[in-house]
Amino acid sequence: MSQSYAQTNVQLFNQLLSEGYSQKDRELVRVTYEFAMVLFTGLFLPSGKTFIDHLVGTASILASLHVPVEVVTAGLIHAAYLHGDFGGAGKGITEAKREKVRGVVGEDVEDYVHRYDRLLWNAQKIRTVHDNLAELDPVERHVLLMRLANELEHQLDLGGMYFAESEKEQKGHQRYMERYGPILVSTAERLGFSSLAAEMAHVFESIIAARLPVVPWIRSKHRVAYLVAPKSYRERFSVTFWVKAFYSYQFCSRVPGKIYRKISERVQHLLRTPFQRASKG
Repeated sequence: MSQSYAQTNVQLFNQLLSEGYSQKDRELVRVTYEFAMVLFTGLFLPSGKTFIDHLVGTASILASLHVPVEVVTAGLIHAAYLHGDFGGAGKGITEAKREKVRGVVGEDVEDYVHRYDRLLWNAQKIRTVHDNLAELDPVERHVLLMRLANELEHQLDLGGMYFAESEKEQKGHQRYMERYGPILVSTAERLGFSSLAAEMAHVFESIIAARLPVVPWIRSKHRVAYLVAPKSYRERFSVTFWVKAFYSYQFCSRVPGKIYRKISERVQHLLRTPFQRASKG
């Protein structure tokens, strides 16, 4: 049986108290959780799990390792620049977003979150990081630890299997765990966190051995975190416009010349229409 980690803010606050984190530390986590409530409102994982529960779980794993509160706090908003809603249409990191995060959590925590976002994570990187741990400075090691905590949290309770929509996808995920799980476990061990390594090994072995029926647990076609907005929700016109423009540009840039021009003309017409209607109104 794997260790139980917090999934709600209350459970996390209680854990921090029992783990000996100070009142000042707990206050920083509380403020950050309130910030996370705004950034990740209505966001779900493909499995159907609320995204903020995943964030709390990641912070809980880090807290169980007794790392500095700045690292725990960064774990609580580690996906701010990937999935956080700052109120505009643009995705990714901007200086304005960084300044907003700094204003809430401070420079040290923001630096961890920024570095986490910049840490490319794929099969090649997993091996490269494992083979070059000695070259990492203390901050980089903590950022890598955040990544390992994120990986573990996604797999708890066979969570990774609930992303799959077919038996083929399930088996593909299990092959991934067979191939890269041992490297992740070894990385945790070499970072000096043997308890984390043991927990990861146990959870990954459970994933590999699992035999789950393939049923539509959550009827979603999404492959990454996605928004479920209330029916009363209305996105600002400027945000809607720029999002449509961005995705239209991405689509048009991938098609041949003549087709590109025809689609571009049509897209330009569609994008002009709302402005024309607005001016007539």
